[in-house]
Amino acid sequence: MTLATEMAMAAVGDAARATLPPDIAPPAAAPIRLALFSDTYTPQLNGVTRTLERLVAAVRERGGAVRVYTTTDPGAADHAGATGNTWRRPSIPFWAYPQLRIAAPILGDAYADLRVWRPTLVHAATPFGMGLAGRACARALRVPLVSSYHTSFSEYAKFYHMSALSAPGWAYVRWFHNSGVRTFVPTRAVLDELGRLRFRRLALWGRGVDGARFNPAFRSRAMRAGVGADDDTVVVAYVGRLAAEKGLDAALGAIREILSRPSHGAGGPQPRIVFAVAGDGPYTEHCQRAVAGEAAVRFLGPLEGRALSEFYASADLFIFPSATDTFGNVLLEAMSSGLPVIGARSGPTRELLAAGGGITFTPGDAHALATAILSLAADPARREVMVRDGTRYAGACSWNRIFDDLVGEYCDVIAGAEAIKP
Repeated sequence: MTLATEMAMAAVGDAARATLPPDIAPPAAAPIRLALFSDTYTPQLNGVTRTLERLVAAVRERGGAVRVYTTTDPGAADHAGATGNTWRRPSIPFWAYPQLRIAAPILGDAYADLRVWRPTLVHAATPFGMGLAGRACARALRVPLVSSYHTSFSEYAKFYHMSALSAPGWAYVRWFHNSGVRTFVPTRAVLDELGRLRFRRLALWGRGVDGARFNPAFRSRAMRAGVGADDDTVVVAYVGRLAAEKGLDAALGAIREILSRPSHGAGGPQPRIVFAVAGDGPYTEHCQRAVAGEAAVRFLGPLEGRALSEFYASADLFIFPSATDTFGNVLLEAMSSGLPVIGARSGPTRELLAAGGGITFTPGDAHALATAILSLAADPARREVMVRDGTRYAGACSWNRIFDDLVGEYCDVIAGAEAIKP
């Protein structure tokens, strides 16, 4: 990175910090009082928000206190301002991805609350608007800053006609994360990648799965009937956002290839296959148009609670075509629900599926994905082996252990790390 680039990046953070008057540090012996900053939070439905909700609950269960600073959202009961322990900063939809919100990197009236509340740790879950506000807060209050790396924004930029921003995007994201005491990453593959890119002070924060909620016991004939499947049908499921960066064009190509084969359907050498999709996003209409008129493809929209549990458990195969995710939470949920998994061959996905018995295909290769689906659909014995391996691996992914480790890291940072100097 050039000196000019570093100075420009520093100016962004300093501009945010300029809105916050300096304050004294909290007592060194204070318990965890976590100020969490994120551009995405409930009621938005994605892997990051679900993980952050669990984080908030886990810190409170372990005796800590948490306040969340995030963006306004039309679907939130606390649409703006402060409600309970959540503050929402005025925001607008991101032009390239309207389901996401962006806010100016300032705190406004929330800072008065922070000065009184006196956090002992700031965690920024985004390097942009609210994350910059969190960084400014940490500098002003002289408390440690940690961050977590959830999304490869520079990779996502390639899917939204912003490829020119990919290289400077890495430089900016590195600058942001390196300004904290820790950067938590979800997999060893991501840790190794960021290490090669000169990110510093990296630590693993893995992911777990709720085995009581995602369990084969939720298998439902009614759910299968709802997607047009009988006992002899192989249901191929996808759960997640419908967005360009999720590899869905490869999945759509595989679906069209499979459904166009003469052998597909009752009485042929291949079992009947139906495809069921749970989720929504900016690519929804594109996906629906791509398979318009195909009765063997069902779009169910976003599912939560018991309906989501039943959806997973009622399928027979799970596909994960994304090669941009830093961690596919849905992979663990699918394995825990008793599903064999086929995933695009990226570092994080390969790491998970090697441990959980899944198989991979070349990202973007619709024919390879179709071949893998057809092979497993016709081989129930192999699927049983994959189910056994996947459920065993998912069963070892305890949220309690993961959050015990993370809270331990928090305590180490509060006790011994040097806070960012104003």
